[in-house]
Amino acid sequence: MSLETLVFIAELIGTAAFAITGVAVAAEKELDLFGAILLGCLTACGGGLLRDLLIGQIPPALFVRPIPIAVAAAVSLASFLVIRFAGPHIRRRRAFYAGLVNIADALGLAVFVVVGIDAARKMGFGANAFLCVSVGVLTGVGGGLTRDLLAGKIPGILYKRVYAVAAILGGLAYMFLPALLPAWAALLISVALVVGIRMLATRFKWSLPHLKKEE
Repeated sequence: MSLETLVFIAELIGTAAFAITGVAVAAEKELDLFGAILLGCLTACGGGLLRDLLIGQIPPALFVRPIPIAVAAAVSLASFLVIRFAGPHIRRRRAFYAGLVNIADALGLAVFVVVGIDAARKMGFGANAFLCVSVGVLTGVGGGLTRDLLAGKIPGILYKRVYAVAAILGGLAYMFLPALLPAWAALLISVALVVGIRMLATRFKWSLPHLKKEE
């Protein structure tokens, strides 16, 4: 399997994962079917859209290759139906399903960081590590940022446990590991690193210092 095929498969997995988190936020805000699908698609594809505008990919891949947004729409619809008709069961097992959404969020973040870096390399920016990692992080967090702003929430990147830090570390790994390992191994390790950091942060409540209101 070529690296390009592996990256495309990873992109579809990340798209589906982020679409689920978008619909989960839509459920919190009690949005209708259109709102849920829109939020799911923006979460899944918003980071890629911002990435392409930043690196000069015009028109953005979202409009040239519609497979990812079709996957996002299908997964969003399926997620809406599951939540709509299995609501009581989900509420009874809230912690379990919250954990699944957290895993989906971590997987989407990890995948889109490496997809973003790969896109920057294809556009000829591979020698600029700072740009590539920045583009990767933006791709990873951009969809969630758009989702939260549209839903009227404080973006998770501003307070969620080491969210951006995990994206940065994964981006650095994917930027430099290909010099030491096969490309496919670098991709898998970088994804695993981001997911692992996010899961450990959740499990052990790792967090950066917060600003607090004075009483």
